[in-house]
Amino acid sequence: MTLDDYRNERLRKLEEIKKLGINPYPAKAHRTTHISDIIDHFDEKDGQEVCVAGRITAIRSFGKIAFVKLRDYFGEVQIFMQKSDDIPVDEFGLKRLKLLDTGDFVEARGKVGRSSTGEISIFANSVRLLTKSLRPLPGFDGLTNKEERYRRRYVDMNVNPEVRERLVRRSKFWQATRDFMNQHGFIEINTPVLETTTGGADANPFVTHMDALDSDYYLRISQELPLKRLLGGGFEKVYDIGPRFRNEGVDDEHLPEHIAFESYAAYENYEDGIKLYEAMIKYVAMQTWGTLKFKVGDFDIDLDCEWPRVKYADLLKEKFDIDVFALDREKTLGILHKNNMQVDSKVSDARIIDNLWKIIRKTSAGPYWLIEEPLSLSPLAKISEENPLVTQRFHPIIAGTEMGNGYSELNDPLDQLSRFEEQQAMRDAGDNEAQMLDMDFVEMLEYGMPPACGWGNSERNFWLLEGVSGREAVPFPIIRQKS
Repeated sequence: MTLDDYRNERLRKLEEIKKLGINPYPAKAHRTTHISDIIDHFDEKDGQEVCVAGRITAIRSFGKIAFVKLRDYFGEVQIFMQKSDDIPVDEFGLKRLKLLDTGDFVEARGKVGRSSTGEISIFANSVRLLTKSLRPLPGFDGLTNKEERYRRRYVDMNVNPEVRERLVRRSKFWQATRDFMNQHGFIEINTPVLETTTGGADANPFVTHMDALDSDYYLRISQELPLKRLLGGGFEKVYDIGPRFRNEGVDDEHLPEHIAFESYAAYENYEDGIKLYEAMIKYVAMQTWGTLKFKVGDFDIDLDCEWPRVKYADLLKEKFDIDVFALDREKTLGILHKNNMQVDSKVSDARIIDNLWKIIRKTSAGPYWLIEEPLSLSPLAKISEENPLVTQRFHPIIAGTEMGNGYSELNDPLDQLSRFEEQQAMRDAGDNEAQMLDMDFVEMLEYGMPPACGWGNSERNFWLLEGVSGREAVPFPIIRQKS
């Protein structure tokens, strides 16, 4: 039978149900307990009358008896049905059971007990239809194509329950982040998604149009600049968790739309930030997975230590004998090409150095803190007091990935203006990921913003430690639409 055949058969059953005067889509269920409560506390529930609700996963009928498997979010239980003349007119006993299918939602009222084989069951002579399903769910081995799984994620979650369980852990990941920040005196404040000037990261933005004002807007690529405006407004510890949008490719580590977290603490610097956010990453890992030890690809990761600190320039000098402060472009481009990194020879020194670092990063197990990034790569970070060529910036490196980004925030308005102008020049020269000149932000700095430490990480941290790609770890990933 084809899918159309199955659907037509279910439509026929739907019409028959309606002719019986039964509403196949009632508004209210009467559930009194979750299935897991019955399974986990059987000794207490044994003999009690309960009402459960869920989706039918199997129907087995044997003349005068039938077994219906019912699954809710919390578990699965068997409904044991016997032939009876005492069936409510709007319910389905053995005679009407043929009108029900796997995938239908029903509720069952009856006493808890065990069947003759010892299986925990609910003894109910009938069930009440809550939702008639018109399309059959595929079998547990019937949905393996990734594109189809992503396209019909609601089906995927039924066939592959581990997808749903992963989303629960994703929720725990962000809840643990909130709990940690709240415990340390931070206040969550949501910032705008639509911006007239976007910034705070090197990324190509999405553009949209607002009809009411007849103006183009950018979807934010970062929460950074609005949050720092809050510091200028008198807040001392703030954070935001929400979506950001970057018009870039889709791969295991990048999704154009994803959830990100950024925070800012006044009167603190990057030394304070390294201590705080190392503790946060460990706390979130324990709350989400219950461990600090992970197997990520070929990397064995143990977060349960004090993470060492490695200077950016020292690392590139050691690995490639490259001086990032006196760059030999020809030598560096040769190294990139040798490592299959295709880079336009006209791009800036900063972009060349960044690609060189990515070669090292991919082979780094970590955890360690990458510190003192060159000034040209950090337009929003404060300059080191010991070395004016580097900034007070820090990245945690774990399993070949930058697991976050933080720095002592730049609050000198003239210095910030100069760096913005340099970034804008790069943008005007064709670098779409360079940052825009934001004069309103510079004006805020001229009113005064206290010294501060800022930090951000995205849900890439969750993907990495969960051991799956970005598209596997979100509920509804972006995919190409069918023509």
